[in-house]
Amino acid sequence: MEEVFADIVVIGSGPAGQKAAIQAAKVGKKVIVLEKDLEPGGNCLYNGTIPSKTIREAIIDFTRFYDRDLFNVGQIDIENISISHLAKRLYKVIEDERNLVYRQLKKNGIRLIIGNARFENPRMVIVIDREFRLSHQIRADVFIIATGSKPRNPINVPFDNDVILDSTRLLGIDKIPKNMLVLGGGIIGSEYASFFATMGTEVTIIDRKDHILPLLDPEIAIILQTALTELGLRFKGNKEPVEIKRIGDRARVTFKDGSHLEADVLLYALGRSSAVDSLHIENAGLALNERGYIPVNPLFQTIVPHIYAVGDVIGGPSLASTSMEQGRLAARHACGYETHYFPSLYPIGIYTIPEISSCGYTEEELKRLGFHYEIGRAYYYEIARSHITGSNIGMFKILFHAETLDILGVHIIGRSATELIHIGQLAISFNAKIDYFIDQIFNYPTYAEGYRIAALNGINKIKRIK
Repeated sequence: MEEVFADIVVIGSGPAGQKAAIQAAKVGKKVIVLEKDLEPGGNCLYNGTIPSKTIREAIIDFTRFYDRDLFNVGQIDIENISISHLAKRLYKVIEDERNLVYRQLKKNGIRLIIGNARFENPRMVIVIDREFRLSHQIRADVFIIATGSKPRNPINVPFDNDVILDSTRLLGIDKIPKNMLVLGGGIIGSEYASFFATMGTEVTIIDRKDHILPLLDPEIAIILQTALTELGLRFKGNKEPVEIKRIGDRARVTFKDGSHLEADVLLYALGRSSAVDSLHIENAGLALNERGYIPVNPLFQTIVPHIYAVGDVIGGPSLASTSMEQGRLAARHACGYETHYFPSLYPIGIYTIPEISSCGYTEEELKRLGFHYEIGRAYYYEIARSHITGSNIGMFKILFHAETLDILGVHIIGRSATELIHIGQLAISFNAKIDYFIDQIFNYPTYAEGYRIAALNGINKIKRIK
């Protein structure tokens, strides 16, 4: 066993852990990163963000999704689609990203130790290697927990590796199912449902709520649900499952109302919880809150001031982008450097097909707060770039104050939405007015000119009111 001391120990090497470790190393601290898996990168790299987004792009390319309207590409033959085609691209992306993580850790002089970490007391962790031997005893001034999250899997759901699946197990299936049930209309469920529907799988999303993705602006959600319906996807709302079981090679779900559904595959996507099972946080004086996450203050300190927690392990917003910034800010504070609270304005990206991104207030929030607002809209069918690329489904929606003209929220659904949102994010952060977009020249033909079209649409409504 090796006894080690570090200024800062980061537990977990996903986006939050990487950025925390790099920030601490940049200010001269001795940093150790602990990772339980054989390779660094965390759930984001191997089971979450990178795999799902890579598979999405592979599906779009493989099915010639954007060529369907332009070249009359017919219905995709599901028998001709192989998981191996998708996996080949995924493995290459994972390899490139993993090598980047190694390079960044080495460049910044950060030591990586592989093994399962657990707290012995608030100032020390031990590391157990793959052979269940005690390999390291590590003391540190500061600990940053960045172990991420895991699917919230109830013990009464009989998960396996080919029929009843969570989002991690889904990546290991060896063939495209002919039909699929998705329990949960949140981000993960909706993304994977749209992927498989694009490949020709008969997909049904089931949720307790009456529509998918309730966090979205309602108008955007309607456009999404319409687009998914055109892909053949079905949604059944207000349904509460009471029993899930495997019958032969199929999954069967029975609901509270007595009805049931069956399919080749079931994806269980009803939430996530902190991945701290083996960390023994109680030895450090920590406990999870009622939602299953580690509670922190605005500076990401836990109840034990020298122990911080960042990323999915503390709950929402549970985005790789926000986790990175949480890690950076926590490390700055832990190292005694000037920092600030986590920003309230940031973009959200949802990689369904079509993709969605938003920043700022939704229309429902503005109504609840009593704002006098107006809306500018631009539909993708009004944008020349959409006709060129074969992606006419989508909309820009800009919410702005009817008197001051301040931009209050931007919501985009359609191709490149997650790239386009940053223009709106910058405009909001710099307190731009809606007419700012009118006075600017945008490249033509681009999707970005949707901002100008939407701004003109909105400002004309103000003029008519006056």
